[in-house]
Amino acid sequence: MTRFEKLFDIFDGADCVLITSDINRRYFTGMKSSAGVVIAFPDKAYLLIDFRYIEKARATVTDAEVIEAKKLYPQLMELLKKHGAQSVAIESETMTVKELNAYEHFFSEIRFIHDDSLSTAISALRAVKDEEELECIRKAQSIAEAAFDDILKFIKEGVTEREIALELNRLMFEYGAEDLSFDTIVLSGANTSMPHGVPSEKKVQRGEFVLMDYGAVYNGYHSDMTRTICVGEPDEEMRKVYDIVLSAQNAALEAAKAGIIGSDLDKTARDIIDRAGYGSCFGHSLGHGVGMEIHEKPNASPNYKLPLNEGAVVTVEPGIYIAGKFGVRIEDFVILTENGCKNLTKSAKSLITL
Repeated sequence: MTRFEKLFDIFDGADCVLITSDINRRYFTGMKSSAGVVIAFPDKAYLLIDFRYIEKARATVTDAEVIEAKKLYPQLMELLKKHGAQSVAIESETMTVKELNAYEHFFSEIRFIHDDSLSTAISALRAVKDEEELECIRKAQSIAEAAFDDILKFIKEGVTEREIALELNRLMFEYGAEDLSFDTIVLSGANTSMPHGVPSEKKVQRGEFVLMDYGAVYNGYHSDMTRTICVGEPDEEMRKVYDIVLSAQNAALEAAKAGIIGSDLDKTARDIIDRAGYGSCFGHSLGHGVGMEIHEKPNASPNYKLPLNEGAVVTVEPGIYIAGKFGVRIEDFVILTENGCKNLTKSAKSLITL
């Protein structure tokens, strides 16, 4: 069954759907491009794409008929008439008001459905990964982990956060990354108390934590991991906080399974940190979905009251951040199964000291 067929199995809010976002266009066609429009009907899908991509599209796209886009709106109108469509659903999460106004102006006799129904249906599809997607995610993670093994040989007293980040990036590309999942985060010492700080020219000093949050992209799919290590020996409080975060993560990993409510999974880890007296120092959610985007549904957060899907890939990343002193975050990501989860992250989590 194609992804278009799966979409129309769960979506019937319009005669056809218009997919214009780069990510979703790639999800449905397998074709990476910065332009193009997909229009899909229950019985057939079309990719209209310009001359720059037409040769590649004709060679790679199998689930949609490829049409060279020369006069997009008239070509779309021909397809709407061919299939007798009178209503079109659009991606409410990504289409701009300006774009919608242009479509509604040209297609004045067509009804555009711009509620959240199509975006919600696509998110539901993308939340459940098939084996081909999981293989790409595993490969992306293996790239990130190979880089982690090597970066441990690079980190030492005197190197800067920025130098470590640049070397991590270089290693990921060397091992086959298509792109970075996001701007690599490398922080040290007191800077580790900022969950999403930016690597600076600060030099690593002995007795400091180094926090690294990063990921690789492979064939459009992201990985995401965080490790906190120490250069030299940590003090008693640093070790205590690290152990609390690790205990919270292990508890969440034990609880993670398909069907658990996102907020309940978050609470499993949060309660441990609360009881240890650091509740106010854990200000972000436990986790989020990962796939063709680094943040996608479902979520493991205090406000996510829906069950997590079987086949979803979600992060488990508790943290404690003590302003002006240090922070610790440990992040794995897992595939949710009926009876538990499969951890995609293999890198060691016991506190590494260099």
